[in-house]
Amino acid sequence: MIENLQWWEIISPVFFLITLTQIFYYLYFFRRIAYYIPPSHENGQNPVSVIICARDEAANLAKNLPGVLAQDYEAPHEILVVNDNSLDETHYLLEALQQDFPQLHVVELKQEAKLIPGKKFPLSIGIKSAKHDILLMTDADCIPASEFWIQKMEGGFRDGTEIVLGYGAYHKRKGWLNKIIRFETFHTAIQYLSYALAGIPYMGVGRNLAYKKEVFFRNKGFSAHNHIPSGDDDLFINRVANRKNTALVLDKEAFTLSIPKKNWGDWWKQKQRHFSTAKYYKPGHRFLLGMYAITHFLFYPLFIWSLFVFDWRIVLAAFGLRFLIQGIIWFKSMLLLNEKDLWPWFWLFDLFMFFYYLIFAAALWKKPKVNWK
Repeated sequence: MIENLQWWEIISPVFFLITLTQIFYYLYFFRRIAYYIPPSHENGQNPVSVIICARDEAANLAKNLPGVLAQDYEAPHEILVVNDNSLDETHYLLEALQQDFPQLHVVELKQEAKLIPGKKFPLSIGIKSAKHDILLMTDADCIPASEFWIQKMEGGFRDGTEIVLGYGAYHKRKGWLNKIIRFETFHTAIQYLSYALAGIPYMGVGRNLAYKKEVFFRNKGFSAHNHIPSGDDDLFINRVANRKNTALVLDKEAFTLSIPKKNWGDWWKQKQRHFSTAKYYKPGHRFLLGMYAITHFLFYPLFIWSLFVFDWRIVLAAFGLRFLIQGIIWFKSMLLLNEKDLWPWFWLFDLFMFFYYLIFAAALWKKPKVNWK
């Protein structure tokens, strides 16, 4: 009788249900990235405006902007930098670079937008100032992985595509913090990229994202979430992307590389800011993401408990099946996204995610920081 069941007797059934749910996510969603075959595109046919917003980023611009300015792209294009009230040497650096690179255009902002916190106001000004319909976004601390970045990303705009999602990776450095940052970036990417391939695009990353100016104005820009400091990338894409207007470009030459945080405190603040926007996603997206995160979080505690209250051989078999499927899909996905050096540690990163969810859960309801820097 169900009413006579003891509470610990339902642990194992719940564990098996969670395991099946996890396997479903791997086989239905993440498999799409693992076995993704990039379509062939003709590149370099349309004018492009690259937009970079910068506030006190002179050091990063000095290192990374030349890689954007030196792109091999024959069609008309501009590199538009929005200097958002910088107090450092950004103005003088950009002024000097303009003498050698005529495609570099600068928009100087001298006044804060008091009622629009975060990056949305300078980015909106950049979009309005852009000459071309195709807009390619990146950050001041990013550098393209190759001189063909613009070519490759522009190549995604075919057959009615209005939005192109790219991959924004991080430079590889020594140390566990670097590995964890890169793994977390990979883990986020296989979700938003595989969901897009399944016809459910829900976010993009501003380090490597392109869309048409017409999409921005047709949806009244960031007006739906201007009051939220973050979300100029993921919340906008969450609102305007659909299965018909969104494409991916996952060529390694189309990646961008960012400078990772150098200490745990800075990374903590960065992730809290990123998490603060997830609660504004569409309900269906929140459900799919939440179900994956909850089952991922509960997997290891229920696995350990089930070993003691159920036939350990069956429990280990379920664990092993999920482990095998996960290992294969993560290996092939890491190859695609050029993160294969992380794979030997995938089992440790998977266990780490339990603590990751535990630590950052509070950011889902915490009020986000007003400044975008």
